[in-house]
Parts: sequence; structure tokens; C-alpha cells
Amino acid sequence: MVAIIDYGVGNLFSLQSSLKAVGAEAVVTDDERIIAAADRVILPGVGAFGDAAAKLRESGMAEVVRREAAAGKPLLGICLGMQLMFDKGYEYGEHDGLGLIHGSVRPIAEAIPEGFKIPHIGWNSLSFRKESPLFKYINDGDYVYFVHSYHAADCADSVTAVTEYGGELTASAANGNVFGCQFHPEKSGNTGLEILRAFNEL
Repeated sequence: MVAIIDYGVGNLFSLQSSLKAVGAEAVVTDDERIIAAADRVILPGVGAFGDAAAKLRESGMAEVVRREAAAGKPLLGICLGMQLMFDKGYEYGEHDGLGLIHGSVRPIAEAIPEGFKIPHIGWNSLSFRKESPLFKYINDGDYVYFVHSYHAADCADSVTAVTEYGGELTASAANGNVFGCQFHPEKSGNTGLEILRAFNEL
């Protein structure tokens, strides 16, 4: 079973539907017992880093996520959920993340030339940097769907794929059993479904 953590942030039911489409049993929950019983955990998220980090802490889910990661359970962060995996976020101030992947989350404006629209929205290709079990069913150059104004930086050792948008932006990262996708697999057509299928097999 895949537990999708509900902490008041994200389009959870679209993600649940995509997981069910690849044969995964998926439940949206904020119940610690259900999360503990799950085989895999997904942390979704849309919005601002600081607000989401505060909701995670206030709901008690920050410690739950850290505990499940420490137990070796496959954990996937999507979009803002991926960003929250990092040490720090610099969106409207400085905010602590979960510290599960080393690095920081910074404005993409710092990494791309002037004139490129922000947020980075739409389909863009993946360029693999390291082997990842999430990519077992997809190919280098496949397209996925992005919506973001911030990106993971200072994390070269953890980057598994990048995308080109005037400069290289982190598209996915990993640290052991902890995985992150800056893009939305649930909005990325068949490529996204194959990534979720691979995650469900971990």
C-alpha cells in the first residue's frame, strides 16, 4: 500500500487516481498508524515552502516522515514535497526543511537567464545524471510536466536528473530510500505513470 500524506497541501486525489491506474493500492491519509503500516509513502505539495513546512510540523507529519525514512521505507516527494526533503528553503525568508536530502531550495531566477518566464510551467525533458530505480521504465529525454519557481540547489551528489530551462535545473534527486521529483508524475502522461509504477515496485 502507498500512503499519500494529507497535510492540507496538494492535489492528492489526482495522484491517488494515477497510482490506482498502475495497480497500486493508494490511500490519502493523515493517520500515523496507516502511514506506519504502508509499504511506501508519498509527500505531495503545492504552494510556498514556509507555509507547507509549518503545516507539516503542526500536523505532526514532519516527524512521521522522518521516522518512516529512517526505517528505510521508500519515500517520494513530489514538487513542493520534494523541496521539503532538503535542508533549507529560501522562499520569502529562510525555512528549515526535513533534512533528508542535503541541499537548499532557491529561486530559479538565480539559475536561468533574464527573459525566461517564471514560474517554469509546462512539458520539459529529463536528462539523467545518475541511475535511479524510478527511471527503470522511461528513457533519457522523456518529457514530464513542471510547475515551479524554486529549485533544489547545492545538491550535486544527490541529483538523478536535470531539465534544461535556460540553465540546468534539478528535476529529481535521491538519498538512499528517499526520492524526489520536482515535476508532477500524476500530470505527466504515460511517462509519469511509469515513474509511479517503478516507485510502487520498490
